[in-house]
Amino acid sequence: MKPAEAHILNQPEPFKSILLHLQIIIESNFTDTDLQYKWKLPFYYLDNKPLCYLNTSLKKGYVDVGFWLAQPLPKYNEYLIAENRKVVKSLRYFSLDAINEDVLLYVLEKAHQLKGNGFYKKK
Repeated sequence: MKPAEAHILNQPEPFKSILLHLQIIIESNFTDTDLQYKWKLPFYYLDNKPLCYLNTSLKKGYVDVGFWLAQPLPKYNEYLIAENRKVVKSLRYFSLDAINEDVLLYVLEKAHQLKGNGFYKKK
């Protein structure tokens, strides 16, 4: 078992269920992703570039799907949380029911399309 998979399976509920559901959505829609374990977090790579990471905040009670998005997206920006981060934005889930698959897939696709723009390019 990969360290990232072990990390997901070792999370307490409801975080484990949220992470497993996210894992299914990501891996079934982006079949070429590579799940790695970096900086003590599960990271998805696509075309050898980071696509997103999964971060659990046990203390605050949520799971973040983090993306490197320096510029705003054409839609769904209201779902993205920056919290004083210039480049990283995330979709935050407090429950399994809160996951909007359409929003998640849109942001994943846009993050994949923008991956070549670099982290710090100014427009």
